[in-house]
Amino acid sequence: MYILIALIAACALGIGVHYLIPDRTLRGVAVVPGIATAASAAIYTIMQWAGVSEGNGWLWLASVVGALVIAAAVGVALTASRRRSDASKRAALGI
Repeated sequence: MYILIALIAACALGIGVHYLIPDRTLRGVAVVPGIATAASAAIYTIMQWAGVSEGNGWLWLASVVGALVIAAAVGVALTASRRRSDASKRAALGI
């Protein structure tokens, strides 16, 4: 049940990360928060399976901050990929 706290925190902070990364018009509004939520769920679950208890601060730090780092990296990569793709399409069309 505590995993919901980590997921909600990661999703809410992921919304903030979406607005901090430049060129947010080049990706969907739910992409970065969705990635943050999925990464948080994966990190939390893996650490629980590894034996880390809910009372351990490393579980919370890794599942929230780690998810935000992953979401920011993927968001920057997606934006750069979209920018390159759009530039090549414009060049092909002669725009």
